[in-house]
Amino acid sequence: MATQHLSSALPVPAVSPAYPMAKPGYGKRSAPDQQPRTRDDFALLPTRERYVAGFVDHLPDGAEMSVKQLAKQLPLYGQQAVSTSLKALSVAGHLRRVRCSVGTGDETRWVFRTFWSRTARDNEWWNIYLATETAARTAAPAATPEAPASPDLAAPAEPPAPAPVPHQRTPHQVLDAEPAPPAPEAAPSPAYLALARLGRDDHRLALSADDCTTLEPLATQWLDRGVTTDYLTNTLAAGLPSQVDSPVGLLRRRLIDKLPPHLPATTTTPPDTPAPTRRLLVECTDCGRPGPPEALPDGLCRPCHQTHTAGGQPSPDPTQIATVKAHMANLRTLLKPV
Repeated sequence: MATQHLSSALPVPAVSPAYPMAKPGYGKRSAPDQQPRTRDDFALLPTRERYVAGFVDHLPDGAEMSVKQLAKQLPLYGQQAVSTSLKALSVAGHLRRVRCSVGTGDETRWVFRTFWSRTARDNEWWNIYLATETAARTAAPAATPEAPASPDLAAPAEPPAPAPVPHQRTPHQVLDAEPAPPAPEAAPSPAYLALARLGRDDHRLALSADDCTTLEPLATQWLDRGVTTDYLTNTLAAGLPSQVDSPVGLLRRRLIDKLPPHLPATTTTPPDTPAPTRRLLVECTDCGRPGPPEALPDGLCRPCHQTHTAGGQPSPDPTQIATVKAHMANLRTLLKPV
């Protein structure tokens, strides 16, 4: 990688206080055990990558890390240039894009994060760190109630206050008594929440409260057949037309036509069976393809890694080469003079 002189570096723009933060759980995450910030950070990177790296390094944890948002804050480069720079920073060992599951049961969802390290790390370090990060998240013990304080350290108990003497109610007081508070509303069902979330993820599927209530029984049939809410929402939102005139009509038809079959009952899982470990999936910094950390060296999937190591040119496909050679041979045979 070419070395650039610090004197030729572009001044890194200051992070605006109004820089948007990602939703809770998303955005930038700083890796541990980094070296203190110095003027020589990223000195071995090309000018553009050093410019982007300096800006990302000063972002707070939880900041929005999409290419579109970064390009808005870096006026010298567009989205394509920022995307290429992030790929180079991934190869240099400064970042990894990951996705991980959070929540339990039907409320499980994918969260996307970008782990950042000012200090360049090799693939082995990233693989161990991400595996450790996964173990720390999955093995975290449930919160336990605090133990009562020791009697020797406890403050002296105050004498109980005397019970107030009840006054005799008059008929007027009984009639003027405050009405009982209304009963709390029942929490919405998982099916209702899944339908309501569709409009948040894609405005073409925005539903009103009455629409969600109308479609709730149909969506509940899906959940009763063993599918998760993520499976339900992904199926309903897949392959949408460019314009949806009636979201409630489209979803009603899909809920009826795509209803999954009943699955046979499975054997009961023993209560002492350990919960499955939730692994972090690394996303290819170039194309976004997910996979385990060890399968994406330098944060790139195999095709993107081959393209990068080939100097930015796609590697030739041997099958395509053989097909072209066969066509050329047939063509020469046809054109051969008799």
